[in-house]
Amino acid sequence: MILVTKWFGVFLCEGEEVRAFKLFEKEPKLVAKKLAAVQRGEILPEERALAVKRMKVADARLKPLGKPMVFDSSFIKPENYGLTPDLMQKVMLELGKIRVREPLSEDRSIAQAIRATDDLIEEINLLSERLHEWYGVYFPELGDFAVDAEYARLVHEMGDRQVIMDHLGVSLESVGTDLVDRDLDVIRGMGGTLFELYKRKEALDAYILDGMDRVAPNLSALLNPNLAARLISLAGGLQRLARFPSSTVQLLGAEKALFLHLRSGKRPPKHGVIFQHPWVNRSPYWQRGKVARSLGGKISIAAKVDAYRGEFIADQLKEQMEKRVAEIKEKYPQPPPREQRQQGRPQQRHGQGHKYYPNHRR
Repeated sequence: MILVTKWFGVFLCEGEEVRAFKLFEKEPKLVAKKLAAVQRGEILPEERALAVKRMKVADARLKPLGKPMVFDSSFIKPENYGLTPDLMQKVMLELGKIRVREPLSEDRSIAQAIRATDDLIEEINLLSERLHEWYGVYFPELGDFAVDAEYARLVHEMGDRQVIMDHLGVSLESVGTDLVDRDLDVIRGMGGTLFELYKRKEALDAYILDGMDRVAPNLSALLNPNLAARLISLAGGLQRLARFPSSTVQLLGAEKALFLHLRSGKRPPKHGVIFQHPWVNRSPYWQRGKVARSLGGKISIAAKVDAYRGEFIADQLKEQMEKRVAEIKEKYPQPPPREQRQQGRPQQRHGQGHKYYPNHRR
């Protein structure tokens, strides 16, 4: 016996014969609610009512009720039960409305926050460069006493060169030129804008840190909240990240280099955004690929545990990873011979428009 769920009801089949069934209501909104629950991974009351011992199921979602298996249920047709294509169209429209109105999951919100942080960093860098260049004409020495948000705050709140020096408790003869009040007012306004951007970034960082502790505690503890959030953003959500194989996790963020390898035969990338982790970026270049491969596997495990609300195992994963890094460093203390490195690089055929430089290291 196998349990099958269609858009219009639940069926218990033996081969191509329906032994029992429960049809959904013919009200489109009610049917759409049931289908939305199915898409969220829930088990319907109709499915539990038809469940029998030692049966199989046609959907992995129903694994608690029986063993999943592939089953062709195309012989169960809605017209055999007095249902029309018009009803199906109305049900699908209502289902679309329900799914669109569903609240955004917290991991998706964190993914948006990490992208907003990237946008803020880009704006901060541009505006900071402009502020330092413009205010530096008036007080170039300030960069030696204040940086980042503090620099912007001093320019915005005080502005006047002598007032800032008195506040900092320094005495020096500035080589800067004088500015009229009109110009200084504009610069102070720019400093205020930059200072607000810094405060907004701090708020986003706090939001990401707080959210990642709830959404992905294992992933956050294994890496760090910011890098873990970036991986979730690149994957399109925690559930998708949990379904990725470790080889894909290893290369998230290196898609351009991977496509370049596939298109032109250049060396494939060994790591993506996980290069930001000290385990990878502090390793010698000939060890990074092996370390990144191991880290990708641990990330995949942590993401699966977080996605399915498992126990906290980050401490064990970190211990295993540290042991693996030590093994790699002990086993490969020296870079491979030049001949071996060259043999591992793909050769290009002449006449394809590509040149191969055997001694070129990227």
